[in-house]
Amino acid sequence: MALKSVPFSSPATISRVSCGELMAVMSKSRVEMRGRRGGVVVVKAVGEGVTVPLTGVVFQPFEEVKSEAYVVPVEKKASLARMRYAAEVEDAVNEQINVEYNVSYLYHALYAYFDRDNIALKGFAKFFKESSDEEREHAEKLMKYQNTRGGRVKLYSIVAPLSEFEHPEKGDALHAMELALSLEKLVNEKLLKLHNVAGEANDPQSQDFIESEFLAEQVEAIKMISDYVTQLRMVGKGHGLWHFDQQLLHEGAAA
Repeated sequence: MALKSVPFSSPATISRVSCGELMAVMSKSRVEMRGRRGGVVVVKAVGEGVTVPLTGVVFQPFEEVKSEAYVVPVEKKASLARMRYAAEVEDAVNEQINVEYNVSYLYHALYAYFDRDNIALKGFAKFFKESSDEEREHAEKLMKYQNTRGGRVKLYSIVAPLSEFEHPEKGDALHAMELALSLEKLVNEKLLKLHNVAGEANDPQSQDFIESEFLAEQVEAIKMISDYVTQLRMVGKGHGLWHFDQQLLHEGAAA
């Protein structure tokens, strides 16, 4: 194997050829210093009948794939795709799946409440139905990612939600929207914790997934519902609430 030729000006010049490169070659072959040639020190490795130029980054795929990290498992229950996916991240993803399903369940209860014939706020019913569907989609997206990384999805119990949302002072509409705002902030906090777990596990792929699929959307949802809460506080429980409900009925937005 031929090592990279370097200009001969000082011993420091030769050190530009990394020690790792030299040791990798010297461990398998005999290194010869062939003197100067046009102001250049020629370093050449002799052995094994092969001459390969050394460029600074030596990639030997057939040797490197022998590392334990790249061995394809033969156990039937072992994931073939799993790589650098820590158990802590896997557990945190399963916990976030449970968070998303719990919030979806509560939003579904809010949908059922506002869809009653004696409540009949169809805009609120539509808004919370769409929000419930979206949170379930988030859970399924996390499940898909879990399988993509070679993890195992574990579904935990879901807490039974409330079925009544009346509030003597605020009214049911404002009370429900404030509850939704609190839930969105809670979900955001849980996502940030998941992101931190991935960072501590040196898992940039999980961090990128959380950032690209959830975090920006979560901030936008918090802002939107904050606007709704402010507007509901202004309109009160009278005729303005009906107009607000009609606005929600004809909008396509959901948390």
